[in-house]
Amino acid sequence: MTDREEPVGGSEEPEVPVSSTGEPLARPRGPDETTAQESPPAPPPDPERKKPALPVVSPIAKGMATVFREIFRGDITENYPKRVEPPPPRAHMGRHRLNRHENGLEKCIGCELCAFACPADAIWVEGAENTEEHRVSPGERYAKDYQINYLRCIGCGLCVEACPTRALTLTPYYEMAFESREDAIWTKEQLLEPPPPLGQAGRATKEGKSWF
Repeated sequence: MTDREEPVGGSEEPEVPVSSTGEPLARPRGPDETTAQESPPAPPPDPERKKPALPVVSPIAKGMATVFREIFRGDITENYPKRVEPPPPRAHMGRHRLNRHENGLEKCIGCELCAFACPADAIWVEGAENTEEHRVSPGERYAKDYQINYLRCIGCGLCVEACPTRALTLTPYYEMAFESREDAIWTKEQLLEPPPPLGQAGRATKEGKSWF
């Protein structure tokens, strides 16, 4: 047994590192001392800096100057739909189209790669086998059912890139509007038809009158 008592937790003094001569190298920091450095003092204000005479009116005047400059600028609004500007020749931002070969057979072979590539799950393809009595495409299979839900389609074009036969392409026809969810689901027969010329949307209504 020894007369030296064990220190209670938290009351033990931290060890001080000493040099070879026995002198302490640094004073240990206590538990209440902080290691954060004091922030430098703020610089004194510049006496030569001029304060704005009207600190509130100046930003308002700049804003109103911008407003009046835009008021007298020429009008660049397009007169759509009475006047439709044709898109660029290689513009592909409209609805899809299923293409045919020159002999009338469909290019789609029902491989369903477009449906797998679609990130929005907007394409539904049901393939079937071709027969000599009923040949729809030159391959072994054809698309028995083909649907595109334009409420889901994001126009990314990944389906066109995935098609191995160039059966599916994007057209520049962008005038698409639907009155119900069912109207937004285009079938194979609709996609096989070429798109109408731009500017025809809204010309005729159910009452037989033009909207504009």
